[in-house]
Amino acid sequence: MLDTAAGTKIQNVLSALNRALANRHIDDALSLFVDDCYWRDFLAFTWNLKTVEGKARIRDMLDARLDDVQPGDWTVDDNEPATHADGITEGFIEFDTSLARGYGYIRLKDGLIWTLLTTMHELKGHEEPRGDTRPMGAKHGAHQGEPTWAEEREAELAELGVSTQPYVLIIGGGQGGIALGARLRQHGVPALIVEKNARPGDSWRQRYKSLCLHDPVWYDHLPYIKFPENWPVFAPKDKIGDWLEMYAKVMELNFWGATECKQARYDEASQTWTVVVERDGREITLQPKQLVLATGMSAKANVPSFPGQERFAGIQQHSSEHPGPDGMAGKRVVVIGSNNSAHDICAALAENDVDVTMVQRSSTHISRSESLMKHALGPLYSEEALANGITTEKADLLFASIPYALLADFQKPAFDTIREEDAEFYQQLEDAGFMLDFGPDDSGLFMKYLRRASGYYIDVGASQLIIDGRIKLASGSRVKALTEHSVVLEDGRELPADVVIYATGYGSMNGWAADLISQDVADTVGKVWGLGSDTPKDPGPWEGEQRNMWKPTQQNGLWFHGGNLAQSRHYSHYLALQLKARMEGIPTPVYGLQESHHQY
Repeated sequence: MLDTAAGTKIQNVLSALNRALANRHIDDALSLFVDDCYWRDFLAFTWNLKTVEGKARIRDMLDARLDDVQPGDWTVDDNEPATHADGITEGFIEFDTSLARGYGYIRLKDGLIWTLLTTMHELKGHEEPRGDTRPMGAKHGAHQGEPTWAEEREAELAELGVSTQPYVLIIGGGQGGIALGARLRQHGVPALIVEKNARPGDSWRQRYKSLCLHDPVWYDHLPYIKFPENWPVFAPKDKIGDWLEMYAKVMELNFWGATECKQARYDEASQTWTVVVERDGREITLQPKQLVLATGMSAKANVPSFPGQERFAGIQQHSSEHPGPDGMAGKRVVVIGSNNSAHDICAALAENDVDVTMVQRSSTHISRSESLMKHALGPLYSEEALANGITTEKADLLFASIPYALLADFQKPAFDTIREEDAEFYQQLEDAGFMLDFGPDDSGLFMKYLRRASGYYIDVGASQLIIDGRIKLASGSRVKALTEHSVVLEDGRELPADVVIYATGYGSMNGWAADLISQDVADTVGKVWGLGSDTPKDPGPWEGEQRNMWKPTQQNGLWFHGGNLAQSRHYSHYLALQLKARMEGIPTPVYGLQESHHQY
């Protein structure tokens, strides 16, 4: 039975908010919020991804933006039942602005607004063609004799980047660049993706043999085309690579493979980028208006420097270069690191009877995949969630509706349950010498990912190999040096080695901007990723959103896009809307532009 009382309670608040905002009575609007309130906005009010916390900051945002935005028609979404539980009333909402149709989510505490999510769903007059407005495709009657679809597509591929310029140049053809390319295609924004690998999906195909997605299929869909119902829960890397290649083709993306981006610079006067790429052995100059670095979190390998590396007689490679266990038989392998890649590589080596030692320099959060799916992801992304009417799109909005300032508290109960249910598993790991943590505030895996994009492993089998001793473990000490045939730790232990694999992660995304554009531009932008939580590897000040991701930066015309498959899917929608608006000349005054912190 639907909780109609919950919907009525929300509608009463929305109606009052509608009146207050329509009359520009900001004090009346603020009276509808609790003191510790949060308004998270994706473009609709701020042309930014921005969370304003507390009444004073909400007032500032409304003072700055209300006259331009002209919000109205705030209503409960009648197709989605509102709920009330544990003192919180919540539900999906709809609203309009002068430029867009909006959608969001609201939570009431004691009858007042506690959290409010407002997102731009579509620009009025620039809606994506879908449903009743989908393109006809066939050319009948008076259109007979005109170029066919195949001929038009061939001409587009031949001309874009040669005789015509893309409005958006996307550097990086992994899942992030491909998802954004698909969004822009549907918005009619000329976009070109350039990728150093030859084919879409090669960034997956070229990784170590055992790599699989650690996130389940329900979490990983791309825009417009979901994985089929018989797709495996955890897709192998080559299967993902083939899917991305298929997706790029059927979504008609303009993709230049085997193309290396050499240099980029921005001309403020013309507001145009000049980007030099090398393709088929010759340099080509592109001049897009917008440049998107979709190189992802794995763009710039972080290879540590240790004394003696030049004397080491064996093989040294970063995890991104490691092909897998082939050719490793009879060798002694030392893997520096203890996060996802380190565990995957160690597991594949151990399962092929290779002598492998993991060097764990600092504590790592571990969540068993089954437990993570059941308690953390399952309520939003699972077959059970789908049966309960939670589509991927609804799940994305529900997760986005929790301000990052509150997310740790929302996450703790799930990870407390995981720690309790898997207590024996964790004890066995600690008995093996593994150093465990649940984050600085016990909030678990997702907060570690959002804050630092490292420090965790989703267990798909490697932990048991550590418990059983098949993966040797050297924990609690950092690396002091390499000798000709060993790795020496600071505590004096010496690990014989023929191969050293650095599973030491990747640098900040703006490191690639420094290489491609300039150090000045990288410093102007500042740190990319992290919330400013003032926890390890996520220094303050507090930002409340992912720094410089999917939103305007201090460098005009420069954008960063990436993250996991779910983030690439969800946030590509908002990045595409920002780029579409700029192409159409729609004013996009940005409220709360990200400040520069922690230069590269």
